[in-house]
Amino acid sequence: MVIVEFLGPINKEPIELDVKSLKELADVLKQDESLKDWLRNSAIAVNDEIVNDIDLKLNDGDKISILPPVCGG
Repeated sequence: MVIVEFLGPINKEPIELDVKSLKELADVLKQDESLKDWLRNSAIAVNDEIVNDIDLKLNDGDKISILPPVCGG
């Protein structure tokens, strides 16, 4: 199981999922209509490290963070 947290304005509670790669995770999350726009524009971190490889294998206990774009002032 991995823990998925949604940061900033996404406003969803963390969830636990049994997935083995970021691609599998993306396929699961895309089924949630409220996340579709966020997923297109957000960065992804695995265990607090930004990643770009959709084929990245996930391990039991990994923490995946969905990081939406933010504006600062």
